[in-house]
Order: sequence, then C-alpha cells, then structure tokens
Amino acid sequence: MARKPLTNPRKQASQARSRATVDVLIETTARILVREGFDRASTNRIAEQAGVSIGSLYQYFPGKDALVAAVIDRHREELGRVARSALAKASTQPLRQGIRTLVTAAVEAHRIDPRLHRVLAEQIPRTGRLEKVETFSRKNYVLFKAYLERHSDELRAVDLELASFVCVTSVEALTHSAVLHNPALLADDAALKALIDETTRLIVGYLQ
Repeated sequence: MARKPLTNPRKQASQARSRATVDVLIETTARILVREGFDRASTNRIAEQAGVSIGSLYQYFPGKDALVAAVIDRHREELGRVARSALAKASTQPLRQGIRTLVTAAVEAHRIDPRLHRVLAEQIPRTGRLEKVETFSRKNYVLFKAYLERHSDELRAVDLELASFVCVTSVEALTHSAVLHNPALLADDAALKALIDETTRLIVGYLQ
C-alpha cells in the first residue's frame, strides 16, 4: 500500500523571522517547480536555493510534498482573493456587465503565474489537495448563487443552485483549459478579449 504523502506543515510560523523563513521556502519551491519540475525539487535543493539550512526546513515542513502543498494553498488563496473582489464589484452591476466582470476576473486569476498553475494542476492529486480545491469551488458556487439571487429579475426561470454549478464550472473549466492547453489565448490581447467576450456570451445566454 502506497504511503500517504505528508502534506501538512510540522508547525505554524508565529514570529516575523520564522514567517519570513517559511515564505522564502514556499517561494523557492514554486520557483523550482516552474523552472525544473517536481522531480528536481528536492528538499536539499530547496533549502540551498532559499539560503535556509535543511534543519530549518524540516523544522517547518516534513518533506517536499508538504512544501508543494503549501505552494498550492497559497496559489489557491490568491485566486480566491481575485474571485471575491470581482464578486463584490459585480454585485452592483447589471447582469451582462457583472458576468463580464466575473469572467474577466477568472481569466486574470489564471494569468497569475500560468506556468506555476500548470505545474500545480499536475501535483494537486499527488499531494492530496483535491478536497481543498473542491471546497474552494463550493465557496464559489455559494457566492455566485447569492449574486444570481440579487439579479433574479434579469434571469429566466431557472434553478439557481444548478445554474450556479453550471456557470462556475463552465468558467473554471474554460479558463483552466486555456492555461493548460491553449496558453496563447492568455498571452495575446486580442485573443484574450475574444475569450472573455465569448465566455460572457455563453453564460449570459444560458441565464437569460
């Protein structure tokens, strides 16, 4: 039976100096993952490039899997902040404008270090972080459903629970797929605008 990877930190950094150590270890892990891949990201290499002793690394993390999990969690939190900010902005906008705001935010969130996003997408199953990613998605469904409830007078008769699932899943799938399989869509301004336009049209057309 395969050993379950140890993905939780040994302890939480409480003081400024220890938080700085943890930050540099996580940032260095992300940099090595992007540049050299998962297999080259050994704890010795991470500690060396971070300028941290291997003993200090193991003081906070039990191994490489825990460091990669920390990178995944930090990246997910960053995406979550973008999504929540966009929902707050869209809440006062009419439906078509609001949906475009949300789609734009989803695309922009996936443009935050897309090379890292691609590497982490491969490592999420390996590190057992799927449950946390699913929790993140469920929060998005709840927030989006609340948005639809505020704009129910602009919608056709639709089950808002199901509609939230369809819309959030569709936008996440499109933007995620663009990062993984068609990065040119995110690199070119005209292609990026077209992606946002077409995704907005798709979601608004479904809702109305």
